[in-house]
Amino acid sequence: MVKGFREFIMRGNVVDLAVAVVVGAAFSALIAAFTEAFITPLINLALGGGVEAGQWEINGQVINFSLMVNAIITFLITLAVIYFVFVIPMNKYRERIEARKAAEPEAEPEPTREEQLLVEIRDLLAAQQRS
Repeated sequence: MVKGFREFIMRGNVVDLAVAVVVGAAFSALIAAFTEAFITPLINLALGGGVEAGQWEINGQVINFSLMVNAIITFLITLAVIYFVFVIPMNKYRERIEARKAAEPEAEPEPTREEQLLVEIRDLLAAQQRS
């Protein structure tokens, strides 16, 4: 049961899916920050809605570009952590498993009963032709 669970986890699809979920969550936060920092104020400006500590104020509307920079940095840090903590070790583990499988010599399969009979027939025919 534990072996089956380990194979399920190590199959790769589960890890790839987990990475995709984390990246998706980080990207979602990035998009939310972009919307809050740029899109919403621009829409407010267009509908009638100074640079000061990472913010521009135009007609009373604040464009907070520092929020966007922070979101980008958070996104990149999240991706770096996922890559270095999960992806690289998982790829090395897969390579090690594949190398181990490649190093194992494949055993010659036992001949089937039919193959054994065919060999015997061949040998009998060869013996008859010699005599």
